[in-house]
Amino acid sequence: MIKKLLPYARGFIGYAVLGMVMIVAEVVLEVFIPRIMSDIIDVGVANLDMHYVLAAGGRMVLMAMLALICGASSARFSAVAATGFARNLRQALFHKLQDYSFANIDRFSTASLITRLTVDVTNTQTAFLMCIRVLIRAPLMLTAATVMVITTNARLSTVFLVAIPVLAVVLFSMARMAYPRFKTMLGKYDDMNASVQEKLTGIRLIKSFVREDHERADFASDANEVREAQMRAEKVVISNAPVMMLTTYACIVAVLWFGGKQIIAGTMLSGDLISFITYIGQILISLMILSMVFIMLVVSRASIQRICECLEEVPDIRDREFAPGEEAPRPENGAVEFRHVDFSYSSDPDNLNLRDVNLKIDSGMTVGILGGTGSAKTTLVQLIPRLYDVTAGQVLVAGRDVRDYRVADLRDGVAMVLQNNLLFSGTIEENLRWGKADATQEEIEAAARAACAHDFITSFPKGYQTELGQAGVNVSGGQKQRLTIARALLKQPRIIILDDSTSAVDTATDAAIRKAFREQLGDTTAIIIAQRISSVMDADLIVVLDEGQIVATGDHRSLLETCSIYQEVYASQMAPGDREEGGASHV
Repeated sequence: MIKKLLPYARGFIGYAVLGMVMIVAEVVLEVFIPRIMSDIIDVGVANLDMHYVLAAGGRMVLMAMLALICGASSARFSAVAATGFARNLRQALFHKLQDYSFANIDRFSTASLITRLTVDVTNTQTAFLMCIRVLIRAPLMLTAATVMVITTNARLSTVFLVAIPVLAVVLFSMARMAYPRFKTMLGKYDDMNASVQEKLTGIRLIKSFVREDHERADFASDANEVREAQMRAEKVVISNAPVMMLTTYACIVAVLWFGGKQIIAGTMLSGDLISFITYIGQILISLMILSMVFIMLVVSRASIQRICECLEEVPDIRDREFAPGEEAPRPENGAVEFRHVDFSYSSDPDNLNLRDVNLKIDSGMTVGILGGTGSAKTTLVQLIPRLYDVTAGQVLVAGRDVRDYRVADLRDGVAMVLQNNLLFSGTIEENLRWGKADATQEEIEAAARAACAHDFITSFPKGYQTELGQAGVNVSGGQKQRLTIARALLKQPRIIILDDSTSAVDTATDAAIRKAFREQLGDTTAIIIAQRISSVMDADLIVVLDEGQIVATGDHRSLLETCSIYQEVYASQMAPGDREEGGASHV
């Protein structure tokens, strides 16, 4: 997994190397300081040589200052490398997510992907920092201090032969127990983030139903589950520090005991014992740091695995391979055809959402789609721009299978106004330019007029420069719908799909938008999903869906005569005085 992530350090390898070089210099300086201190005691103090003491002390201060400078430089270079690595990794993850199909996103969930982009990347960044800084310093210090201990007193250094195996067993045991617990903890984070996302999205509904207390209790339950998962994981980790401290103090006591005996026997100098104890501290602190890094890497391993899962995920919807020199086709018109289309969100042919759909739409037609809740109206139109791929059959645009086009070229020819009228933070003009980045002001205003949005936009003090809050919270539902329609019209697509996108506007505005469509869309194919029969009754073709199947097609008058479902919808929505005779006779 680490090998897969290393390429994302590209551009910051130099900083990482500089950080390591500074660490090596810092360790070398720190290792020689106890040796100088030993000489001060055994030579300077023993011989009452003040000049030697001051000279050696000056060398110690200089080496300490140089070690401080090296340590600070190492910290800075390592931090730059780690933050750069995290930036590259986040960008790679986000770019990968842009290639995901809806099915890929559904497999992970939005909340889980947010956790992976934030918490998991931060954990991985910390692991990277540990690797280029602490994981270099601690083993190097451990090795250098061990060499100095052996050269000082090889016999006394055997104390570590008992301590090191104990620490190794403890660390191995903790690693085996901690990894699955931390992985479970991250899963609980996903669940909590999903809950937060849902509650913040539906905050208006929560307040309107006075459900704040219920949601507080629900969130408290989610947060408590995260806490319990953290506690189960941390219980394993917290045993590391006591074991390390116990081992450290036991080693110091043993060294003082056996070293004191050697001093009394005259086989060891006092200065050597003091430097020996200092080296013990360096060795055991290095072991403690290594154990902490080891635990951190165990925690990060779960995050790294989750990130790798995202990076290795193969998008369900991909461009086909084009031969060298072969030009990728582009949709030449707005003709759409469904040929024996089956579709299942779960890719299960025994659990179909659409079943044997056959439908032909000529370029420039206005098509209305009606059906009850759950009849798969939205599912049907999402197959046109390949938001999902068919389970069986074909969807054709301009006479070609949609899988023959590059996804970007296909979607560039299709504009969708979805049920969720999403606007982004920024000005109204910036949101409209999503449809056409280089649009002139005249084109923007023309699209806004066609969507009956120009008047309310200009009523704002700043007009088209009005700042929209997150998701357009400072405009009404009907205004959102008209802005999203204007954004789609500005794209000047071959096909425009309106998925119940005029439900929040009044009937007069709805009629004005439909009139503008007829007058301005020209050869553009318009597919309108609607709950109101008045929104589609003047369409060239009306498609009636029921339980994922087309049950009837035709114009308004023919469906009034032949389709019972259409008759029922017409009778339920139109006042008796407004009904046509043909329709009334059937109701």
